[in-house]
Amino acid sequence: MGCSWVFVFMGFTDRPELAVTLFALFLMNNGITIVGNLGMLLLIRVDACLHTPMYFFLSNLSFLDICYSTTISPRLLIDLLRERKVITYPECLVQFYFYATFATTECYLLAAMAYDRYMAICNPLTYTITMSQKVCAFLVAGSYIAGLLNAMIHTGYLTRLSFCGPNVIDHFYCEAPPVLQLSCSDTSVNVINLYVMFAFAGFNLISTHFTVLISYTYIFVTILRIRSAEGRHKAFSTCSSHLLAVIILYGSLIFIYLQPNSTNGGKVTSLLYVVVIPMLNPLIYSLRNKEVKSALTRVMEKRIA
Repeated sequence: MGCSWVFVFMGFTDRPELAVTLFALFLMNNGITIVGNLGMLLLIRVDACLHTPMYFFLSNLSFLDICYSTTISPRLLIDLLRERKVITYPECLVQFYFYATFATTECYLLAAMAYDRYMAICNPLTYTITMSQKVCAFLVAGSYIAGLLNAMIHTGYLTRLSFCGPNVIDHFYCEAPPVLQLSCSDTSVNVINLYVMFAFAGFNLISTHFTVLISYTYIFVTILRIRSAEGRHKAFSTCSSHLLAVIILYGSLIFIYLQPNSTNGGKVTSLLYVVVIPMLNPLIYSLRNKEVKSALTRVMEKRIA
């Protein structure tokens, strides 16, 4: 198959009368996502009180949210306003590669953030030494490397496929399962590709989820041992935002990737993951975090003064 092959997206909806309304909603969502995450990045950079490991990881999370949202959202917005939603084979591979890179990186980054919260709550006396700048940089770099390698493996399998028949992707972006369903390669090759890709996706989800689960098990046990209700509330408040973000992200990812034959049902979940979650993360961390609120107040007061 040559590079001239094109795919046609079915899109998020087949009802043209909803296109303009959905365009307006997704455009507003994308604007909030960019402004919210850029605002979080700038706030963490300019306020010295936020120069801690927790907010170093959070700044990277905001960067990733911007990246993988803009990998999908611009084309989704354009396709809502055009009748034929076409994407070339190379463009599809590029979109999938960057989407897979940022999505995988975010999973590992959230696992690193869970480990950071574990060290802060369960080992506060050694926290500063353990979570040094070098260690934090290593954890972030490792997350990006894992994302790049995972995306390379997945995209490599997609490049081995042949397409010669139907070219309509029952989705609104280039996701692996619906693309694999269109392949006219040998059936055994398709089955192997499908299950190898899901094996890697499953490994990423399970390993990072296991890290988060173990970290929070220790965190909850430590919090329960705190005698005062105020102390327990204060300890839990430092990780509640991260826990909420993890639950939303992993819930949607598990639904998407651990159900190989889920395509139609996965559209709404995919929308939650690639459009809604990047918008929610800065809101979760700002509205539920006193340090972020205080930092924002300080910055605003300096501006006014």
